[in-house]
Amino acid sequence: MRRMRRAGAEENASEIDLTPMLDVVFIMLIFFIVTASFIKEAGIEVNRPEASTATKKENVNILVAVNATNEIWIDKRRVDKRSVRSVIERMHAENPKGAVVVQADKASNTETVTAVIDAARAAGVYDVSLATEDD
Repeated sequence: MRRMRRAGAEENASEIDLTPMLDVVFIMLIFFIVTASFIKEAGIEVNRPEASTATKKENVNILVAVNATNEIWIDKRRVDKRSVRSVIERMHAENPKGAVVVQADKASNTETVTAVIDAARAAGVYDVSLATEDD
């Protein structure tokens, strides 16, 4: 009988409790999800103009693209000029610290680019930049 008890005691002692490790993994997962910044892509490629004084912009979460035919793209969707403000307001509400960067094609109309910048400022985002290529 003693041998059976010892075998059972040794078996219980050799079990590993994985609960603390799983707790740490879930806490790390939550931490990375909360701290990750999500960048919304514009959805199209444009030929940006070159600038010798271009600087890198941090905290960008709203990219607005204006292509050569003056179509406006935000978050991989084509957006009408009249609804740009509401889309930017919605995206800015998701991340209030984010900025707007307008990626305008070289052949795009200045009127369309100005309308996008005005819509962003009317939406309450005053950190608006124009994307360029390095020389």
